[in-house]
Amino acid sequence: MSRRTWIFFLSVAIVLQACRKDPSLEPVPDGPTPYDLHIPPWAITPAQFPILSNGPLTVEGVALGRRLFYEKALSDNHSISCASCHVQANAFSDPRQFSIGTDGSVGTRNSMAIVNAVWDEIFFWDGRASSLEMQAFKPVVDQREMRNSWPVVVQRLQSDPEYPRLFEEAFGTSTIDSFLVVKAIAQFERTLLSFNSRFDRYNHHGDSLILTPQEKRGKELFFGEAHCDNCHNAPLFHDSALRNIGMIGADEDGGLANITGLTSDRGRFKTPTLRNIAVTAPYMHDGRFNTLQEVVEFYADDVRLNDPNLDEHMFPWVMGEIDLDEQERSDLVAFLHTLTDQQFLNDPRFSDPH
Repeated sequence: MSRRTWIFFLSVAIVLQACRKDPSLEPVPDGPTPYDLHIPPWAITPAQFPILSNGPLTVEGVALGRRLFYEKALSDNHSISCASCHVQANAFSDPRQFSIGTDGSVGTRNSMAIVNAVWDEIFFWDGRASSLEMQAFKPVVDQREMRNSWPVVVQRLQSDPEYPRLFEEAFGTSTIDSFLVVKAIAQFERTLLSFNSRFDRYNHHGDSLILTPQEKRGKELFFGEAHCDNCHNAPLFHDSALRNIGMIGADEDGGLANITGLTSDRGRFKTPTLRNIAVTAPYMHDGRFNTLQEVVEFYADDVRLNDPNLDEHMFPWVMGEIDLDEQERSDLVAFLHTLTDQQFLNDPRFSDPH
């Protein structure tokens, strides 16, 4: 091959190579958009990082989960949704003592609030679910709640004119299954963050005038001699543990013992968050108390100290350290009201999108 011919073929090869598309310049297929939780820096301690057990959150996944959270097609007769028993104005709890199913069946436990659940490791009062996804599976098939079956739910969503597209946008597939349904619902629930109460503005933003003198006294009691924060640790105001706090009759339910079969677990229930507690009445697993005053009175006077399963965190009660007068009890109640986050309760991002 002559030198001129070799140069010709080399030039052609260079031109052809130059005409090939640079892979880095090729358009990237659209995919889900990462979702930013906007967690205040002070809300994350070395021991408290968000639990994203089923992958990162996405804008599309959260939007789909929000729609499914309010979707009544999940119930057998299209009459209730997750939001029917987890009401935003009540911090996603149920203001009724017990929730009511599609056939009028009445539950046996008060629906827990959904607040800052991205940090939770156990769910339900008895801790029988270890993730939000596992929790979301159960109400659909519970005969006292939605009374449905997952094949029916999937068929309804698959035949809906909108849902296949929404699942495609969120998960890259228009084929719907129960795992993707609960994954989406859990994504939405993990965005339900509440960190803008008056307490937060006082404690973390330097607004020294936002609490009244009574509320400040209650704060000192809460984190001091009343020992409330033994279990209700800030900033989440719970500890994701299951504890027996000495309630008369609590062992009749069984609590954790219903799951483990252990007598030593009777009367043990999950510690609920106290954030937005003023709007989540009634209180305790069985909704026995209608007011925060009643709750404080219980802790001040009625803890069953001889309960064989009484939690070790109740040791100050056993030692007789809890001695609250009427003013101190009122101060504690006043402080608990400062944990209400009005922005959270009215945030349009969490409302019904239908």
